[in-house]
Amino acid sequence: MMMDMIVLCATLALSLFFWITSLVISSYYGTLQPVSPWRWLFSILITLVLTSRALKRRSLDYSGALAALLVGFVLTMANYSFFSSLLAFFITSSKLTSWGGAQKKKIDSEYKEGGQRSWVQVFCNGGVPTELALLYMIEVGPGEIPIDFGKQYSASWMCLSLVGALACSTGDTWASEVGPVLSKSKPRLITTWKEVPAGTNGGVTPIGLLASFLGGVVVGVAYFASQILMVNDLHLADPQWPIVVYGGVAGLVGSMLDSFLGAHMQYSENAGEDTIWKNNFIKLFVNFLLGLDQIRQEKFTF
Repeated sequence: MMMDMIVLCATLALSLFFWITSLVISSYYGTLQPVSPWRWLFSILITLVLTSRALKRRSLDYSGALAALLVGFVLTMANYSFFSSLLAFFITSSKLTSWGGAQKKKIDSEYKEGGQRSWVQVFCNGGVPTELALLYMIEVGPGEIPIDFGKQYSASWMCLSLVGALACSTGDTWASEVGPVLSKSKPRLITTWKEVPAGTNGGVTPIGLLASFLGGVVVGVAYFASQILMVNDLHLADPQWPIVVYGGVAGLVGSMLDSFLGAHMQYSENAGEDTIWKNNFIKLFVNFLLGLDQIRQEKFTF
C-alpha cells in the first residue's frame, strides 16, 4: 500500500513538472499549445498501471516493461485513439498468447507460458507507431482529430499509418496464436502452397488468415469507438467507420506479408535463436512498410 502511494505521488509530481515545462516552452515560442496537466497525468499513470500488471502477469520481462513505458506514454500523449488501438493490440495478444498452451507446446518446444515479451519484441511491434505518434504531435500537437484528408491531410495519413501498423502486429499475432490451436488442416507454405508441418515459418491456414483479419478489425473498432467518444463535431468530418474495414485489411495483408517474408528469410521447421531474431526483424520491417506510405505522402520542408 505504501509503495502504491509513493508511485502515485511520484506520478503526480512528474505530470506537474511536464505540464509546467510545456507552459514555459509554449510561452517562449508563442506557437505551441500547452498540454493539459490531466493529459500528462493520464498518459503517465495509465502506462505505469498497465505495464506493472503486464510485468506481474509475466506478459513482459523487465526490458520489455521499460520499452512498453516509452511506447505507451508517447501514443497516449499523442492521441487517445492511438492509446485505445494499442490497448486492443496488447490485451488481445497477451490473452491469446496464453491461450491453448498445451497445444502450442507440442508445436514449439520453446513456448513460454504467458508469452513474455522483451524490449526487442516491444519495439518491433511498437517502434513504427511510436515514430508516427511523434510526427503527429509535431504536426498538430497532442489531441484527438477526425481522419479528414480535406482538413488535416498529413495528420490523417499519420493516423491511418499508425492504425495500419498496429493492425498488422495484431493480425500477425492473432494468426500465429489462433491458427495452430483451432486449425484442423495442415498449414501451407504461402510461396508454394505445399503442405508443411505445423510451426513452419511461412505456413498459413484459412483459420489463421481469418484470425488476422479479425485482429485488425478489433484495432479498427477500438480506434473508431474512441473517436466517437473523444472527438467533438465528428459528424462534420468525413465518415470514420471505414477505419474498421481498413484495420481488417491491414491485419490480413500484414500477416500475409510477414508470412511471405518469413518463408524466404527464415524457412525452417524449428525456430532457433537466430530465427527468432529474424522473425522480430521481419515484424519491424512489415510495420515499416505499412507506415512507409505516410512517409511518402509527407512533404517535409527544412
